[in-house]
Amino acid sequence: MKTRVKEFFPGIPKIPYEGPQSRNPLAFKHYNPDELVEGKPMREHLRFSVTYWHTIRGRLADMFGVGTAVRPWEDGTDSLRMAETRVRVAFEFMEKLGVPFYAFHDRDVAPEGRTLRETNRNLDRIVKVLKQEQQRTGIRLLWGTACLFAHPRYVHGAATSCNADVFAYAAAQVKKAIEVTHELGGAGYVFWGGREGYSTLLNTDMKRELDHLATFLHMAVDYKKKLGFRGQFYIEPKPKEPTKHQYDSDAAACLNFLREYDLLKDFKLNIETNHATLAGHTMQHELEVAIAANALGSIDANTGDLLLGWDTD
Repeated sequence: MKTRVKEFFPGIPKIPYEGPQSRNPLAFKHYNPDELVEGKPMREHLRFSVTYWHTIRGRLADMFGVGTAVRPWEDGTDSLRMAETRVRVAFEFMEKLGVPFYAFHDRDVAPEGRTLRETNRNLDRIVKVLKQEQQRTGIRLLWGTACLFAHPRYVHGAATSCNADVFAYAAAQVKKAIEVTHELGGAGYVFWGGREGYSTLLNTDMKRELDHLATFLHMAVDYKKKLGFRGQFYIEPKPKEPTKHQYDSDAAACLNFLREYDLLKDFKLNIETNHATLAGHTMQHELEVAIAANALGSIDANTGDLLLGWDTD
């Protein structure tokens, strides 16, 4: 395979471990991937991943302002050419950082088209580049997921939407995202119900919406088995934002839902630090709840700001 020549972070070598006494701002002070702990190197204990949505696509904006991120490689478009460039940028960044995994939403890596068919073609084109970069660097996909919250069609949810067409579109989008995750050798697949909840109970049939969500997840489990995808399915708890109340509000709520609908054997939890605090819990609490049910699958180790009240990551 031809070696890529262009560098997006010129002059920056692979970030080394130099120990706590180092004054080099571009060096690890405490994380030594080769350090043996209980006979296993640290890199196997802490399988870090770079998330595409914050690191590559995040615009550093808050809800009252525009993006402040200055990224020299961006051309101001959401074209396929730009999406291909972002893949090259992401893998150079991860390679120099020494991170072995990455994660993405389908809409992070490829632009949405005018139709589902066109959108899937866009995703397939970018998957080819992702696969090339995985082979070049050895960096692997930790998990993929579908963005079922950004497009206006999902204003009232995806699997819990009151519109059957939206439910069907979301199912098709998840089907494709699982296929792509499988093709890229992903270790897992995450479901985050960003709008699976309600803003008011005045027009909400909670039991029906939960039934629909369970049906959606059972369909995904069935398709996973049909496809032969052996990766782990995860649910990521979050209490609110953007909806007033989300059905996956915390670890206990997720576990109760999974038990009620006979899904516990098929899912584990992806626990995020700031989602725990938004739910009024500590991260330690959420981890203990998941561990007690043998359902801890992955950790989203970010931070938030308790004074702001929304997820700043």
